Amino acid sequence: MKKILTLVVASVLGGIIALSAYTYFLNTEQAVTVKDSKTQPSFLNATYDTSSINALNVNTPDFTQAAENTIHSVVHVKNTALVTRAQTIEDLIYGRQSRQRAQVGTGSGVIISPDGYIITNNHVIAGSNEISITLNDNRVYEAKLIGTDEKTDIALLKIDSEDELPAVAFGDSDTAKVGEWVLAVGNPFNLTSTVTAGIISAKARDLSGRNSQSFIQTDAAVNPGNSGGALVNSSGELIGINTAISSQTGSYIGYSFAVPSNIAKKIIQDIIEYGDVQDGILGVSGGALPSRIAKEHGVNATEGFFVNEVEDNTGAKKAGIKSGDVITKLDNVEISKFSDLSGYLKTKRPNDVVTVEVLRNDEIKSIPVTLSKSDIVSVDFLDMELRNLPQTFKKKTEITNGVVVQNNKNKFLYAKLGIRPGYIITGINDIPIKTIEDIQSFVAKYGSTQDAIFKLEYMNSNLERKEVIFQ
Repeated sequence: MKKILTLVVASVLGGIIALSAYTYFLNTEQAVTVKDSKTQPSFLNATYDTSSINALNVNTPDFTQAAENTIHSVVHVKNTALVTRAQTIEDLIYGRQSRQRAQVGTGSGVIISPDGYIITNNHVIAGSNEISITLNDNRVYEAKLIGTDEKTDIALLKIDSEDELPAVAFGDSDTAKVGEWVLAVGNPFNLTSTVTAGIISAKARDLSGRNSQSFIQTDAAVNPGNSGGALVNSSGELIGINTAISSQTGSYIGYSFAVPSNIAKKIIQDIIEYGDVQDGILGVSGGALPSRIAKEHGVNATEGFFVNEVEDNTGAKKAGIKSGDVITKLDNVEISKFSDLSGYLKTKRPNDVVTVEVLRNDEIKSIPVTLSKSDIVSVDFLDMELRNLPQTFKKKTEITNGVVVQNNKNKFLYAKLGIRPGYIITGINDIPIKTIEDIQSFVAKYGSTQDAIFKLEYMNSNLERKEVIFQ
């Protein structure tokens, strides 16, 4: 019994000693942990400052007001044309005449004045016999074609309404910036106005390869039926007329193009005031300035318009612009390529004065130039654009007389004779042609139709002289 009691007492004492030791060492370790708290990482409060989030939201564009200001100004345009059906074998056998049928095309347009002027694309109404306009509130009007400009693909229509119509205000497309938010507003398929958003991807884009265009490129979705619709900025101002898309399928794949509003505005003002487009020209020829050209001519620049030649009797010649100059600005508008220059000049008329900034011998010079009429350097004849021979060409070839074909839309002369850009017209009806003034004199005396010509003398691209007699 005593042995059992002794074991119990020993066990109790052992447990007390062990518990005391454990408690002692545990407290000591905790004290060390607290003592080393200075080495622990610092933590920040997990809350956030809502003012920074609000600041970000302030910079996010709100398009609701811009859309509201625009959708009622964008209309549906329906073009009805009469086309002749091609004759079939059955028609020939039974002696049936080809019948005409109505062909309908659609697009969009933009009301630009309360009294009913509407701007659209030329290709939307080309060949029309009837044009009807449907407003966003479904009212329908017959439209009158006021005028067109095929080069810029702009057309002006007019409808008569007893009420003032909702017109969109023009913005300044020259101040639009790459990366700026824009809205594309159209009225396709008579679905009432539709709105898509995107940014300006690039400016002064040329899709023709002839440096004849200067589009605003955006990534706002534009599909067939939106042609002629509005491209507006976040303030609801018109900065472009949606015109084309880049696509192999006919549907939108990421790029769309608009005629800048400054060009469109000038075109319609010319149509209203003069009946046709008044083109003001600088009087220079040349091109972009790649590093190879810059090195050849000792120019310390790789952007701008390199002046290869200055046309005689033009404003540029009279103002003192020289071959070898690099045009870097027009009226403070940066010029980095030819489409920049041609796009800005499309907003100007003959006798307008522009300030031309040129780089010459590593010095910047500002030269005021009075723009000339386009007929000083080119003339339209038989659906061909003809220009005087460049001085550099005359010196190189020793050919001094003739006019060069700049562009040829005459299918007969192109297909039958092969006359194309670069060919030189040297004579008409045994009359020597030295300059475009001779062409103008011929037209004034005999007319501009092909029936007025019985003999045409020309030189092909190999400078071989040829002639054709029309029967």
